[in-house]
Amino acid sequence: MKKLILIFTLWASICIAHAADYVINRCPVAPVREEPSHAAEQATQLLLGEVCEVVERRSGWIKIRSTMDGQVGWVTSSMLGAISQATVRQLAEHRETHGEGVVATPMAVATSTQTGQQLMLTIGTRLPQYANGTFQLLDQQYLIDSACVYQTKRTYGTKLTGQELVRVARSLMNVPYLWGGKNIMGYDCSGFTQTVYSVFGINLLRNAREQVTQGQVVKSLADAQPGDLVFFDHADRDPKATRISHVGMLISQTEVIHCAGYVHINKIDDMGIRLSNGKLSHHLAQIKRYI
Repeated sequence: MKKLILIFTLWASICIAHAADYVINRCPVAPVREEPSHAAEQATQLLLGEVCEVVERRSGWIKIRSTMDGQVGWVTSSMLGAISQATVRQLAEHRETHGEGVVATPMAVATSTQTGQQLMLTIGTRLPQYANGTFQLLDQQYLIDSACVYQTKRTYGTKLTGQELVRVARSLMNVPYLWGGKNIMGYDCSGFTQTVYSVFGINLLRNAREQVTQGQVVKSLADAQPGDLVFFDHADRDPKATRISHVGMLISQTEVIHCAGYVHINKIDDMGIRLSNGKLSHHLAQIKRYI
């Protein structure tokens, strides 16, 4: 009998492990923390509509893995709504067929058609099942001004240009630095670049050291184009400090926009970012292209 119970327990645990459990963020911005505590460090943030796989549950907290960028961390369970695997597939099929609606202005207002409740959404928010100024989140339908939304499914062979990326990046000028931030009230360096690309439906990984593993290598600034990402280390201060620690976006072959203290523009040359006094602040390590 004990053997039968043990076998059943093992079988059940295997079934549970293979039956993925999913949640969707129901809040405009939800902090993702390193530990299940409000005092824990913020690792990143989820924007409204982001789908995550459940890793673990613990007393009012859910450990999630983002299906967009793979980030893992703890979120207060009240900020999340349960969804089925069938719903996850349905959302993916809608994206494949119709593209995505993504908030393309710094802020936008969504209004529930059932309750009149309003949500303030930040740029880069992906709107589930978006079509003609409406989207669906769990049991609520929302209206949003279509002028605030970029439709990622392009037609007639049009191609995303670096200047479009730069235009979006410039719209975020002076947003302050926030560790783990990826919304209009605060970005870290890689949250900023991830957001700019996400407006156009391009998924970058979350951290600079991860983003540098994506895209195509650009050999030098002389070959670079607006919208290319530039990655930095501190090898100028310590030859052994070669780990990527910062990222920005090229406006031109001589200017970079990045979030360091706040989103702003600096000069750049083959050595790296130059401050107004000519001092080198970040050592250029690599250039990557994603479009």
